[in-house]
Amino acid sequence: MGMTMTQKILAKAAGLDSVKAGDLIMANLNLVLGNDITAPVAIREFDKLGVDDVFDKKKVALVPDHFTPNKDIKSAEQAKVVRTFAHEFDIENYFEVGEVGIEHALLPEKGLVVAGDVVIGADSHTCTYGALGAFSTGVGSTDMAAGMATGKAWFKVPEAIKFNLTGKLNKYVSGKDLILHIIGMIGVDGALYKSMEFTGEGMHTLSMDDRFTVANMAIEAGAKNGVFEVDDLTREYMKEHSVREFVEFTADSDAEYSEVIDIDLATVPHTVAFPHLPENARTPENWGDVAIDQVVIGSCTNGRLTDLEHAAEILKGKKVKKGIRAIVFPATQKIYLDALKNGTLSTLVEAGCVISAPTCGPCLGGHMGILAAGERCVSTTNRNFLGRMGHVESEVYLASPEVAAASAITGKITAPEEVM
Repeated sequence: MGMTMTQKILAKAAGLDSVKAGDLIMANLNLVLGNDITAPVAIREFDKLGVDDVFDKKKVALVPDHFTPNKDIKSAEQAKVVRTFAHEFDIENYFEVGEVGIEHALLPEKGLVVAGDVVIGADSHTCTYGALGAFSTGVGSTDMAAGMATGKAWFKVPEAIKFNLTGKLNKYVSGKDLILHIIGMIGVDGALYKSMEFTGEGMHTLSMDDRFTVANMAIEAGAKNGVFEVDDLTREYMKEHSVREFVEFTADSDAEYSEVIDIDLATVPHTVAFPHLPENARTPENWGDVAIDQVVIGSCTNGRLTDLEHAAEILKGKKVKKGIRAIVFPATQKIYLDALKNGTLSTLVEAGCVISAPTCGPCLGGHMGILAAGERCVSTTNRNFLGRMGHVESEVYLASPEVAAASAITGKITAPEEVM
């Protein structure tokens, strides 16, 4: 029996000719990631191991992005633990405020992940790097500690769901609509401990930013990872951002899948996930008249340059409705600077948005956009469970940058076509 993309990557990392779903393997790691919330826990566990050094100073990445710039004394102490560890062990890929970005946008931008890699991160959205044809998945802080020490991690080889994409997304419809559409179809446990593997002619019409968005939210369907086939666009991205060699894997023609799902991208509608689960996906005819208080555009899901540009296209020459808070978070310093240079940020500020430094803050209800009781937010982030962005009586509606921008103009959940 043939192997899926994920199975081939894991077999190579484990030094095996082949693996099958359910096998337990020990795999070599290309990168181990932690942030200012998860890394301090891993560092304490690392200290208990009694080892003298990390397995490879170039293959550990520490990205303080969740509560930075530090919002209070506790977050400052957390960041200090990470900073001290990075300096003590001379971690090459430690990113301080001023050079930092939201981890899952920053690492591909810095060329730290390429096709064929095996990456673990003590953050559930580590699955983002599957957009590059890598196997990447979130782990606990203890596994991160072991990974930093040994350069290895154990995995149960996952089954896979194949998503065969055809057609092309319509104007103002993006990768966020696609992944919310999929999660609405299969549910938040529809891909539980499985690999979501994306292929088909339609895949080639998706931008890299769309692919990052889709892979990022594979975890919201319960998946172990999401992964895209490598094509010319992937190769171009990796050659532009990285000097590392990469290895491409495609699924065998006789690979076994638990399910094959065909999706014509031209039929994917604007999709918003209503509270309090990403699977509560609704299309415009089912949105109703939902008044909002806040809009957030950014995060590791939708804070890349094209996301900001698409939002700016909707908002250009218009104004955020009076009384609505619209907060924009470029995902990295480079994205911030590029959006500044090309006028995107000017357009957003002129429309009435406030621009923040790169941070995960509002996504997890940490800082820079907390919701009060009874408030509603349209957000381009990835989770909307009870209390995710603040008070347990607040509500989060997950949407694309295009829908978020349109909603900021009208003060209610709105399709982009209604304001253009």
